[in-house]
Amino acid sequence: MANVAGTPSAEAPIARLEVSAFTIPTEEPESDGTLEWDSTTIVVVEARAAGETGIGYTYGDLAVGTLIGSKLAPVVEGMDALAPPAAWAAMQAAIRNAGQPGVGAMAVSAVDIALWDLKARLLGVCLADALPRFQASVPVYGSGGFTSYSAGRLREQLASWVEAGFERVKVKVGRDPGADPARLALCREAIGTEVELMADANGAFSPREALTQAEIYAAHGVAYLEEPVSSADREGLGFVRERAPAGMAIAAGEYEWDLQGLAALAPRVDVVQADVTRIGGVTNLLRADAVCRAAQRPFSAHCAPAVSAHVCCAIEALAHLEYFHDHVRVERLLFDGTLDPEGGRLMPDRSRPGLGLELKRVEVERFAA
Repeated sequence: MANVAGTPSAEAPIARLEVSAFTIPTEEPESDGTLEWDSTTIVVVEARAAGETGIGYTYGDLAVGTLIGSKLAPVVEGMDALAPPAAWAAMQAAIRNAGQPGVGAMAVSAVDIALWDLKARLLGVCLADALPRFQASVPVYGSGGFTSYSAGRLREQLASWVEAGFERVKVKVGRDPGADPARLALCREAIGTEVELMADANGAFSPREALTQAEIYAAHGVAYLEEPVSSADREGLGFVRERAPAGMAIAAGEYEWDLQGLAALAPRVDVVQADVTRIGGVTNLLRADAVCRAAQRPFSAHCAPAVSAHVCCAIEALAHLEYFHDHVRVERLLFDGTLDPEGGRLMPDRSRPGLGLELKRVEVERFAA
């Protein structure tokens, strides 16, 4: 049915958005090549319509929640819960002057995820089945290996991933380049020769420094180097990619906020990354598949496994999904219904509508921000 203006009327109008935030301390201080932290903040959106509630979230500052309440909720409320892309476009227009990248992109992402979860719940199917699904499950790789870890903690984490059947693991490098060879030798000893070793420098190096380190990492069998230079330095990424050791893939993209940025980055790397909680939610992550296919690059999803596992089932260019230690821990603490890997893969639960997540309302109050 259409209204007099010719716009489809809302069969399931979005009644309201509710926003909450939680800050969860890490198990111990953590660091990578360029940052140190001791907690993670998650901003959670609940979208309600026709007696159902969809859940979405992003990892970011409390300002994300403020922006959702001031700019996005007034636009989205009343729109059709069965048409998330229409709400996505309306949100983009609403934050034109507030700033679409960064906090704006994270705010849109969190709401968009909630709306897709809501739609799938209204349809009575899991989110993966509500999307144009290509595969039943997605391969994951273990990610953590923080530079702050002791040798014992690093070895323990790596061993747990290998025992779980992961075929790839990734550790942080670049904070102390002189210590990296010994850490990588420990990693190789812990995982053996059959598991792929990946490294993430989080933009710690200049292009020429990155090439020097890449040669050192290659000697320890590192086959995948993420952000050897800042993601903002696309020319630098291209410089490293063209000169990297044979067999080493250069990856980046987790800090891209829109498809235009992702498309500009794609030719400069071997593997394109994007984060569903930053790039614009489910709506835009699905479109990222076309960017990767057009550039003939494989896609690797960055973090948020409870959401990414569903969306990645619909991505044809998918190589793998990052099973990031901090996000796995936060999602398990906050939600019932998170997924456990089997044989190094995540498979959405088809018996649970939407993302299959339910907020642990009593337990999470102690983390309220």
